[in-house]
Amino acid sequence: MRRLSIYTLLSAGLLVSICFSLASGAMRIPIKEVIDTLTHKLGFTLFGNSGHGINQSVIMMIRLPRTLLGILVGAALGVSGAAIQGIFRNPLAEPGLVGISAGASLMAVLIIAFETFLFSGLSQLLGYYLLAFGAFAGAGITAMLVYNLSKVNGQANVPTMLLAGIAINAMAGALTGLVTYLADEQKLRSITFWMMGSLGGATWQNVGCLFPFVCIAVFGLPFLAKGLNLFAIGENQVELIGLNPHRIKILVVVMATMAVGASVAVSGIIGFIGLLIPHLTRLIGGVDHRFVLPVSALMGALVLTVADLVSRLIVQPIELPIGVVTALMGSPVFLYILIKDKKKLVN
Repeated sequence: MRRLSIYTLLSAGLLVSICFSLASGAMRIPIKEVIDTLTHKLGFTLFGNSGHGINQSVIMMIRLPRTLLGILVGAALGVSGAAIQGIFRNPLAEPGLVGISAGASLMAVLIIAFETFLFSGLSQLLGYYLLAFGAFAGAGITAMLVYNLSKVNGQANVPTMLLAGIAINAMAGALTGLVTYLADEQKLRSITFWMMGSLGGATWQNVGCLFPFVCIAVFGLPFLAKGLNLFAIGENQVELIGLNPHRIKILVVVMATMAVGASVAVSGIIGFIGLLIPHLTRLIGGVDHRFVLPVSALMGALVLTVADLVSRLIVQPIELPIGVVTALMGSPVFLYILIKDKKKLVN
């Protein structure tokens, strides 16, 4: 009953945040008109008015894609963070630990800084999607590299994967810094803004491209919940009930890489969601991954939607990078959790 209440409250909170996200911005739109516009697209209206044409255009072409993108990215980061923490048996683990974010950042920075010199052919072929494609490819390449480096006797070793991830992250970060140093002033501004994360470039095409990758993770990872529960007490326990821990690790890394890599490709680097959301989920509902994984996805979607709303409203008419907002929101909460757990350990 308690978990049902949590699902209900989070779902209601997400619906409310969606309505406020669609209504708020440089041009305010009444909530009633937002609801009428959405229901009108479904073939009916609650208040008998489908809204003004310009407001409908703002909602459907600008704010709804952005809101949906925030939901997808938040869900991807939340569920992937919970799964990564499960296989590493480390509450400080997050998707970036296996090189996903670092690889995506490096490739994206290379494209922004040297698109004309190194990627002119791909630029003509992919056009607007070059940056997203490059970031996704960078995430996949680094994740595969970390996974292959972690193999011991043909199987991935979690401690080795952790060390390989740290090394690859450090190397990718150094190369990213070098490319940033070599970039001109105009490119530097683009790199800096991308590294801070933003949903400002949301389009229906972005939403459509991201949707299948996020769905695979959000609906696929919970099927591994039983094995992830047993990972907490050791891989041998997973084998005792007939599950293959090696297969579980592969599936978690692959699905997390797909979801987070695609998310980073369209939104840039957004910190703290993958690290903090699983913590909050475990605090309110326990450590069972059958609960933690889906609720992390739901809570991630809610938190990122609220963070995007704050980023648009706090310093109007400009907007803060959403990565800055999530860091400002997440850091105090994470410090509180850390202090609370530290007191428990002392006592």
